[in-house]
Amino acid sequence: MTAFSTKALLAAAMLGALALPAVAQTATPWELKSDMGYAYDKEGKTFSYKMGTSNAGDLLKGAKKVPRGTLFFIGQNGQLYMRSGPYLERDGKFKFGPDQEQ
Repeated sequence: MTAFSTKALLAAAMLGALALPAVAQTATPWELKSDMGYAYDKEGKTFSYKMGTSNAGDLLKGAKKVPRGTLFFIGQNGQLYMRSGPYLERDGKFKFGPDQEQ
């Protein structure tokens, strides 16, 4: 199994967040492929790259696993964010949905 860097997973999160409407209440799994890299650059653009194996060791240097229970989202300012911690109610509904009082 190929490990992805935090930046690659953040980019994938951004792509997933842009692909789903903000009011969606049903979570769908992302389709991340083991031979692809996903990037979110300094200007906020996203890219996907076909990866090889000849320099996989270099890719893993400095890479970190994303902890389970991490939520990725795009803020109102267009910036990509991540949050660790609970994001579902006890009944499995999204805690921060459009019908929630803050």
